[in-house]
Amino acid sequence: METKYCVLDETKICDDCGECNMCDLDPNKICDNCMKCLKTGADYNAVEIDEIIEDGTALPEYEQLRRDLKELDEEGDKPFDCFRDR
Repeated sequence: METKYCVLDETKICDDCGECNMCDLDPNKICDNCMKCLKTGADYNAVEIDEIIEDGTALPEYEQLRRDLKELDEEGDKPFDCFRDR
């Protein structure tokens, strides 16, 4: 089994503390991908991609993300048009 490291501190072994899922703007809230943290008024925004997994191990998480985004879309939010079913 491969050791899983913390996404916030690559020297720490992940202990499922949940800190990586906390909102940057409200530390008492779990991130719900509202994207308010990226609405800074800047001319452009960037998200650093540090890993691409192509072995299929992230497929269940990706499928769940698509279901969650579709549900948000049906509620009237348009979170990420790029993830919409084509």
